[in-house]
Amino acid sequence: MRDVEKPSFVKGPHSDRLHLDILRWIMQLQNSDRSAFADSPTLLPEVLAGQLQTIDPKQGLAHLLRDAEFHSLAETLRQVDAFSPELSAHVLPLGGTEAVPALRQLKTVYAMRTGKLFTLLSGLAEQLAPTIAEDWEVLAQEVCQHEMGKVQLRHLLVEHNPDGPFERLFAELEVSDPHAIYPTSSYRSSTGAVSWTGDGEHIEAVMSTSAMTEIRITEGVLELGDLTLARVYQPLGRCVCVVDQNVEEHYGHRLDAYFAHHDIVFDKLVYRAMEVDKGIATVERLLGDFKQAGVSREEPVLVVGGGVLTDTAGLACALYHRNTPYIMLATSIVAGIDAGPSPRTCCDGFGYKNLFGAYHTPVLTITDRTFFPSLRIGWLRHGVAEIIKMAVVKDLELFELLEETGFDLVTSHFGASAKTEDLRDRGQRVLAAAMRSYVNAEYGNLYETHQCRPHAYGHTWSPGFEIPSGMLHGHAVACGMGWGAYLSCELGWISPAERDRIMRLISTFELSLWHPILEDADRIYAAQLKVIEKRGGNLAAPLPKGTIGQCGYLNRLSLDDMRASLQGYRSLCADYPRGGLGVEAHCAEVGLEDPSTVAHFGG
Repeated sequence: MRDVEKPSFVKGPHSDRLHLDILRWIMQLQNSDRSAFADSPTLLPEVLAGQLQTIDPKQGLAHLLRDAEFHSLAETLRQVDAFSPELSAHVLPLGGTEAVPALRQLKTVYAMRTGKLFTLLSGLAEQLAPTIAEDWEVLAQEVCQHEMGKVQLRHLLVEHNPDGPFERLFAELEVSDPHAIYPTSSYRSSTGAVSWTGDGEHIEAVMSTSAMTEIRITEGVLELGDLTLARVYQPLGRCVCVVDQNVEEHYGHRLDAYFAHHDIVFDKLVYRAMEVDKGIATVERLLGDFKQAGVSREEPVLVVGGGVLTDTAGLACALYHRNTPYIMLATSIVAGIDAGPSPRTCCDGFGYKNLFGAYHTPVLTITDRTFFPSLRIGWLRHGVAEIIKMAVVKDLELFELLEETGFDLVTSHFGASAKTEDLRDRGQRVLAAAMRSYVNAEYGNLYETHQCRPHAYGHTWSPGFEIPSGMLHGHAVACGMGWGAYLSCELGWISPAERDRIMRLISTFELSLWHPILEDADRIYAAQLKVIEKRGGNLAAPLPKGTIGQCGYLNRLSLDDMRASLQGYRSLCADYPRGGLGVEAHCAEVGLEDPSTVAHFGG
């Protein structure tokens, strides 16, 4: 067996035991002759598979709790530097796409319910030791159904090893690694350094927080055989779910059937989620329902819906217990590639878009385009704006793919109902590229600590006219993008040909380039002043610069220049279909309540 250098993400005095645990799984994938490992007694999954053949689940679990190899595995998992970038860099190329998030959670192995522990180990086996994955799955199912599956591993280890080292180890970890013993959440970790002078008259500190998230673009997540959600909620015994009223009408029966099939108690909270519902009152109602349901900080709330529910339910999770994890099952384009994975949760208030909010990333975002065929074309159309914004300032290849595919992307529900394999493939490629570009820009600035944010393209001035115009979010953003391209051209940042190419793409998807509300320059300028205040004294408006797929930032725009620019832009829009007006540009035109008719004061 060839030597393999120990990964840099493993630290601690027990790292020499890696050859018994994770590293041996990785070596198995690196070695072209996998049969060489078939009879290895130290390959832990093989040992467990053999035990399953001879003993019942209770005896099997009790045996494992006393097994030195299992002890070594647990301590190795505890020592993994779960939030290190090297972890992903080392495991992902080996095919462990689901192994990385499992390893990150398993950092808290000792404090984990045994049912969840073996469910995660089952997922690791499926990724890193596929030949015995079925045996791990059987063990995980049996542990989840047993009463010991609800007990934390550390309690069981002490109970089954009364003369062992665990009480001493856990006492040491209370000081050296408290997150491993008493974690509030297995999805977050924090560190801090504090210094002071004298007796503490002056104290200075630097703090940092690490949070994990995972994104999956998939299909058929509610198929009974799909285990994505079951593996999260089966060890917990139940799922508290917030679901959009429209989604409930189309897919409520499938949600019920899925959780019933996997014998998971399903507490479903159905909410109307139109733009007019995106207020603090909805968030308060969610908080009350969470309290009634007794949601704990170790169970992720499942949110099933579009962008409005993503924002409001995500904010409620951020506020409840100050940090309650949630999983986003996106059923719309906006939620699927933008609001869903976003760390920015929010609601409107006092007539302003997204006035209240918190930074709280879902622990898992699932974008499943099999939900898209139930959406109205108008809802799909406006969602495309969030993809165009990333293409213009971040991804030329995505921009070209949108140009080549055209409006067929919308009518085929992003390929979900396509008649050709080519269109199905294009739809999936668009979703993946848009998601990749978005999170690559967003997650490097998780708490919005600076305003060089390319994904805010089209969103600088639109908050000032979206609600009073009654426009759909995507159409308001499209107006901001079209005008932004015009401004960029006037600045000499892009050529007229590139400006026209951007505007033509927006028009191809029947999105708004122009709306009569843009004639009110004073309103737009007043909105700009509020944006500058919000952005720390800078306008920092992202615009295409250099070429399509690249970004620069406009930081000054006077009222006179704004007026002149809007007049010139209006003249240019007149040459486009419908004079630049969008199709079904308003909420009322796609069956949603008009937000301009509803008072948003206080919620």
